Amino acid sequence: MPDLTPRQIVAELDRYIVGQNAAKRAVAVAIRNRWRRQQLPADFRKDVTPKNIIMIGPTGVGKTEIARRLAQLVGAPFLKVEATKYTEVGYVGRDVESMIRDLTEIAVGMIKQEQRRIVETEAKVRVTEKLLDLLLPGKTNWEPENSEENEKHKRTREKMKAKLEAGELEDRQVELAVEQKAVPVQIFSNIGMEQMDVDFQNMFEKIMPKNNQPRQVTIKEARRSLLEQEAEALIDRNVVTEKAIELVENHGMVFLDEIDKICGPQSGHGPDVSRQGVQRDLLPIVEGTTVNTRQGPVRTDHILFIAAGAFHASKPADLMPELQGRFPIRVELTDLTREDFLRILTEPKHSLTKQYAELLGTEGVTVEFTRDGVEKLAETAFEVNRTTQNIGARRLHTILERVVDEVSYEAPEFPEKRVVINAGYVDSRLSGILKSEDLSKFIL
Repeated sequence: MPDLTPRQIVAELDRYIVGQNAAKRAVAVAIRNRWRRQQLPADFRKDVTPKNIIMIGPTGVGKTEIARRLAQLVGAPFLKVEATKYTEVGYVGRDVESMIRDLTEIAVGMIKQEQRRIVETEAKVRVTEKLLDLLLPGKTNWEPENSEENEKHKRTREKMKAKLEAGELEDRQVELAVEQKAVPVQIFSNIGMEQMDVDFQNMFEKIMPKNNQPRQVTIKEARRSLLEQEAEALIDRNVVTEKAIELVENHGMVFLDEIDKICGPQSGHGPDVSRQGVQRDLLPIVEGTTVNTRQGPVRTDHILFIAAGAFHASKPADLMPELQGRFPIRVELTDLTREDFLRILTEPKHSLTKQYAELLGTEGVTVEFTRDGVEKLAETAFEVNRTTQNIGARRLHTILERVVDEVSYEAPEFPEKRVVINAGYVDSRLSGILKSEDLSKFIL
């Protein structure tokens, strides 16, 4: 994890997300605290637990985007899940422990990538030797030794190696035994036995005979296939497992979205396995427990949990008191203003207006958004959100799609290769819809 200060983390998030400074500060401090904890003595470190965060705000204001960009920034094992996909243990659906298993598999993938970079040089040497064996098959064991023939073969091999390294033989065809992947064995079992399912699948894969089928491939394709095989053979699986578990336990992050959908009044008609039941199962995971995974037991004590929800039909106080206590930091995200919409359209590194300009640029059409055109788009998005359902920044997608609809459709045969989207153009494309408020609810 890079040693970023909270100010640097917020500055990086500012490049992609407009506003919501309170939420950015909260996650930046939480990430920095992970680094601070690692600097403490080992006996002190184990008692410092992460301060989990709950982000409260309407849809489309940046909750998920903050978490997504944060994951890319810190390079830690990160998993985004929706709370609505889980049920209480013993019922149809996924149990909450599966999120830790998924997080561990993500960490394994990250460590494997890291290990591949370490063994890449040695793997490339092995691949070159194997390619030379395919191009110049050696003698069979029963052939008599001949020193002159051996020298000749050695010289030829050296010349071929030089050509290989120079990239002159990339299109040469060779016969390579390619392992055909067997059709995975699907196992259906009661819920709560996901781990057993995975282990059974692995067992069947090992039992099933490997089917190596010779194929004619180019040197370029053979190199890619052999490099994968050799790198896999050189990686120490025990090292991968140990490092992955350590990475999850000390740096893992889980973004638990739609948490407001699992809280509410107690059901009076039977067990509420998708709401109260999920909350009860979440308690030990967030507090700290041991989860059995394919890689071994994983402790969740120091995994950072960031929960988020719109809380339209419920409020954070509807969560079980014990679960509320596991999320001590609460951050409220604000509704987007006219100025926020304007900034979203212009400021981020890959803003929506830049995306549309680049997309249509591939057809040779130059799209220019004028200042008054962008202001009109922002004002329209704000007004439609205010008068109909407030879906936040997602409203800009629907409005922009409507505005550039004709240009997008006609772009390949468009006679004029330059389009200026100003306030008048936006009005002409949206006026008929905005006049009818009822219709705008369906269109925008």
